[in-house]
Amino acid sequence: MSTPATPKVGFVSLGCPKALVDSERILTQLRMEGYEVVSTYQDADVVVVNTCGFIDSAKAESLEVIGEAIKENGKVIVTGCMGVEEGSIRDVHPSVLSVTGPQQYEQVVNAVHEVVPPRQDHNPLIDLVPPQGIKLTPRHYAYLKISEGCNHSCSFCIIPSMRGKLVSRPVGEVLSEAERLVKSGVKELLVISQDTSAYGVDVKYKTDFWNGQPVKTRMTEMCEALSSMGVLVRLHYVYPYPHVDELIPLMAAGKILPYLDIPFQHASPKVLKAMKRPAFEDKTLARIKNWREICPELT
Repeated sequence: MSTPATPKVGFVSLGCPKALVDSERILTQLRMEGYEVVSTYQDADVVVVNTCGFIDSAKAESLEVIGEAIKENGKVIVTGCMGVEEGSIRDVHPSVLSVTGPQQYEQVVNAVHEVVPPRQDHNPLIDLVPPQGIKLTPRHYAYLKISEGCNHSCSFCIIPSMRGKLVSRPVGEVLSEAERLVKSGVKELLVISQDTSAYGVDVKYKTDFWNGQPVKTRMTEMCEALSSMGVLVRLHYVYPYPHVDELIPLMAAGKILPYLDIPFQHASPKVLKAMKRPAFEDKTLARIKNWREICPELT
């Protein structure tokens, strides 16, 4: 009797690091089920395209890549942020097999099952899936996503409509994932979310446990714990809220990198009000000046 062929999946991941983490989770699940991930359209039994839908140019790129995958392979599953606009995708590419939005990992995996079922003789106990899962970044760094969604309703932004309201991951779960990444050889953890400063607000900074010790689901306590792992910790998408002040002494002490990825806003109060954007130029500039007095290395 011939041995059943290993099902093969091609994957294209577009958009921001948060979408990349979504892709990693989907690929990890598929790999655990015995699927092989291939790098060409021709070798794949089905292709998954994780789209970006944040701005018009990103939507155009997503539609272009979907079209390329259909032309080269024919069997295409679409997911990701542009997936919330299923009609827009099917208007251009009616032959796509399935369309789902962001974070819908189970639906994507089920769609793959329908096109190319997993092998019945697959033994998950012998699959070589690393404890940290499948990563799409170089080995020396990895993205650590701490929450989904955003509670702001800025007039220009569609993120809440695509990714929903803020949902913070339990800090114990975040720190355990960080530990697995460090043990795998990661030297730098890039903390990401839509609004890193708001981490834990939705759960009222609930206390969780990591290695038997209580830790608050809050940015400062999370960073303190991450700093004990002996790797570089870099924070992304940090809004300059007052409690960010607590992080600067950690930077000055060398516990986390003296770096903040801050989405600074237009300085005009009139424009900020029209944007429904929570920002105040004078307070922000004063805060940054104070940060640099505490930690001159801050960039």
